[in-house]
Amino acid sequence: MKKLIPVLMGAVLIVFASCNRSGVNYPETKKVDVVDNYFGVKVSDPYRWLEDDTAPEVAEWVKAQNTVTNEYLAAIPFRDKVKNRLSEIWNYNSMGVPFSEGGKYFFFKKEGLQNQSVLYYQNTLEDEPKVLLDPNTLSADGTVSLGGLAVSTEGQYLAYALADGGSDWRTIKVKNINSGENLTDELRWVKFSSISWHKNGFFYSRYDAPKQGKALSNINEYHKVYYHILGTPQDQDKLIFENKEYPLRNYSAQVTRDGKFLIVYETESTQGNSLYIRNLNENNAFIQLTTSFDYTYQVIDHIDGNLIVHTNYKAPKYKLVKINVNTLDIGNWRDIIPEKKDVLESCEIVGGKIVASYIVDAKSKVEVYDLQGEKVHQIEFPTIGTMSGLGGNPNDSIAFYSFTSFTVPSVVFKYNINTNVSTEFFRPAIDFDFDAYETKQVFYKSKDGTDVPMFIVHKKGIELNGENPTLLYGYGGFNISLTPTFSTSRLVWLENGGVFALANIRGGGEYGENWYRSGTKLNKQNVFDDFIAAAEYLIAKKYTSSKKLAVQGGSNGGLLVGAVVNQRPDLFRVAIPQVGVMDMLRFHKFTIGWAWVNDYGSSEDSIHFENLYSYSPLHNVRSGVRYPAVMVTTADHDDRVVPAHSFKYIATLQEKNRNGRYPALIRIQTRAGHGAGTPTAVVIEEYTDIYSFIMKNMEVEPAY
Repeated sequence: MKKLIPVLMGAVLIVFASCNRSGVNYPETKKVDVVDNYFGVKVSDPYRWLEDDTAPEVAEWVKAQNTVTNEYLAAIPFRDKVKNRLSEIWNYNSMGVPFSEGGKYFFFKKEGLQNQSVLYYQNTLEDEPKVLLDPNTLSADGTVSLGGLAVSTEGQYLAYALADGGSDWRTIKVKNINSGENLTDELRWVKFSSISWHKNGFFYSRYDAPKQGKALSNINEYHKVYYHILGTPQDQDKLIFENKEYPLRNYSAQVTRDGKFLIVYETESTQGNSLYIRNLNENNAFIQLTTSFDYTYQVIDHIDGNLIVHTNYKAPKYKLVKINVNTLDIGNWRDIIPEKKDVLESCEIVGGKIVASYIVDAKSKVEVYDLQGEKVHQIEFPTIGTMSGLGGNPNDSIAFYSFTSFTVPSVVFKYNINTNVSTEFFRPAIDFDFDAYETKQVFYKSKDGTDVPMFIVHKKGIELNGENPTLLYGYGGFNISLTPTFSTSRLVWLENGGVFALANIRGGGEYGENWYRSGTKLNKQNVFDDFIAAAEYLIAKKYTSSKKLAVQGGSNGGLLVGAVVNQRPDLFRVAIPQVGVMDMLRFHKFTIGWAWVNDYGSSEDSIHFENLYSYSPLHNVRSGVRYPAVMVTTADHDDRVVPAHSFKYIATLQEKNRNGRYPALIRIQTRAGHGAGTPTAVVIEEYTDIYSFIMKNMEVEPAY
């Protein structure tokens, strides 16, 4: 007989059910009578009330869920050991890639367990670095972080954007670099914005102020580009660009390095953009260079009367073109680096040469060309991995980049563009035996026969006996490529005999536009099939078994985890969906969710509704199914994927599987957002809980 224990929490009655088979007392979440009619299909939404992020009863529900989760995690006997080891490993110095502007060098550095990286500058590489901006001094708990910056062309001023509590909202402030003085400038309600200097001010993008109390949930509409002159109040900023006919479009501004042209990018999704240009010297009107959102255009710079543009226009794997500013017609575009079999991920102009970064089977290859497109160098790397951050000025012969892999923490190299010589500039010292581990890349067959690559990382000499605890990670969306990168938290998993696998499933950008499109909209099931096939491969090859396999993914990857757990609950022992898009029928109604329709489709279309409804994690949870242990993670300030997705999903999972064998929990971080800028201390706590939860439910104990 079920025993109900009422617990009064403020003004809301939270009811806890008795222990189920998992030993967890879940809060009894209130249900409401809400039914939507989608093209004749009635869909119940009993937890709609959890979408109101400012309601007191939602706050009480969050407290009740966190109480249950915290009690469960605190009872794990080895949790403190995991946390202590994570703290030991994390206690090292790291450095970002230096960049130059206005005759100065700038770089980020984090010492030990600092919550946020500190921005330094120096006039020459031989000078002693000086602190320019320390975000750790901006809040006691480290939850105010740096969310973007730009140095003025002369190197006199720093414009920097602050993020509070993990939100996507930014406040831009300005500092005099030489004196260290903070100016009075303060620009609010900035979001999805670049900062581009021009003369005595800069261009930026913002929205109108949101309704009181709805800043973290209301849909984002009517984005605009403004020009701010230093020393003036924000209400005097000049409106530069808007489009009142299309409220669901975003705009960002870029000034070419020579200051001659203003570029405005117009987007209506996460992929594709329209391009506008304006001659700043002649103060002419904007000219629309492209007229659709079918392709992506990124202006690298303006050189000798030509815009240098990275694009996938009639080139699914991208190319580099030049566009004469006096003859903008598309028939006059000329290839500098034509499309090749590998994906041209990005280009930079440094020291009079073009640095072209390619993705080859989900790993980096970097080639150097002259301005006419003739190859002159290839940068060699020590192992398979990812190069990032290489940039510089057109006249600089010295640049910097970082190289990383699964067992190579980010190493900064100093690079001579003329001699093609890379010299190690900074390597972090971490308490870990990297030589004891190996990385391999395999290719496996998906359900439809497609070859899919996957990286597998583990200790050398492990026995393939089906007993190795394994963590499978994926994303599969938005043209984002998952290449080999270093994770400090993952070291705890590896040193305790864990196998880590990264599947490069469709929906990502690893093989260009076609690979991406084959995992979107009506093709979305390919993404889930690819991930399920990765799990089946790991089991078939005896790396692990279903009782030792965990899956993890964040954001679109949280959707991935939620979907595959519904479709193949038998395949996994543990699932960690993080900040996931779980309600596929209503995602477009919150903040920036409308921009994802290009990837997912919309429930307002009858055909897409049927597809979304067929895999939506929230709507496909079933009763009487043995689900793996699930711990959802989200945050109260996540205004990218609002936490209501996770709230409604876990309430449904707890309701329909109250007597499940394994726990279904949610971990809700306060004063945090979608992930960027999260303080080190908070990250350590989160991954302590994640790995402790995985190990407990796999019946694996750390060897500490």
